[in-house]
Parts: sequence; C-alpha cells; structure tokens
Amino acid sequence: MINQYKTVDASRISISELMQPSHSNFGGKIHGGYILNLMDQIAFACASKHSETYCVTASVDTVDFLQPIEIGELVTMKASVNYVGKTSMVVGIRVESEDIRTGKVKHCNSSYFTMVAKDDSGNPIPVPGLILNDKTEVKRFLKAIKRKETKKHRQEEFNSETFSLENYIEDLKQYNVKIDLPENF
Repeated sequence: MINQYKTVDASRISISELMQPSHSNFGGKIHGGYILNLMDQIAFACASKHSETYCVTASVDTVDFLQPIEIGELVTMKASVNYVGKTSMVVGIRVESEDIRTGKVKHCNSSYFTMVAKDDSGNPIPVPGLILNDKTEVKRFLKAIKRKETKKHRQEEFNSETFSLENYIEDLKQYNVKIDLPENF
C-alpha cells in the first residue's frame, strides 16, 4: 500500500457507452444484466484505482432500475469510493442515460458494490483510508455505515437460532399468499 489515505476524487471514474441493439432484451430495452455487467466493471476499476491492487466483488446492494434505457441512448456511469474498511470499499455508482437527439438525461440506476482488495495469492489486503473533502462525501460515508449496520442486523435476525416461522406467520397475511401447511408444521 503506497498511500495511507486518498481523496475520493483520486479514484473517481466515469465511463460512457452508446447502447446497441445487441444489448437489448426481448422488450426492446437495454438488458438489465448488461447494465449490471458494466456496473461491475466500473466498480472494479474504481476500487482497484483506490487500492492500487486487484479487487473482487463481495456484494451488490440496492440495485433499483428506475428508468428503462433505450437503444441508441448514451449511458454514462459515474463511480466513486463512498466508504473504506480495512480491506473493503463501497463503490457508489450512478447510471444515467441521454437521448443524444434531444439531450434529455434521465437517472436510470444507482447501486453500491462492496469490493475487496486482494494480493497475488487471493488474500484480502489493507486499503488506503479515505479523505472526505465535502459534505456530500461525508454523507455518503455515513450512509454506507448505516447500510452496513442494517445488513448486519438483518443477517443476525435471519441466521439466529430463534428465527422461527411462528414469529412471522401473522405478518404473511398482508401479502398475496395462501398458506396451506399441514396441521403439525
């Protein structure tokens, strides 16, 4: 590790790509899987630039497809490191598409990729800390901490020995589901 701390700007990445018919799904819109592939690539580039080493995707959080992307639109992805731990980084990604004929830009997706820095043997290695230079960067760091805490609590609840069907069965009545269990479940 060369630097102990780096600014968010030091590893910020932006890419743009014109959407082709080969990227579309059967509905004529750009396939979500193709967009996720591009997002994984930019997350890797951003995390690797920050850590100065190879990185792998550990998890993807909050992938919401907000607007469809059309064939012929210019898609731009912006990525920055929002949070760093000991060996991991959370890379925030914003996806926008632009109708190049009208100039209209729409926000299509935002997501958070947790990336882990690895050495040549595949072992996690420490990453530089993060220098936060403005309120937006501090806010993103704090939100990443909150998402991490929420995820940890959710995992603890669902993995707990005390998690039981009986504790949640009543909650299912509000959903479009019919429960047809044997008497002695």
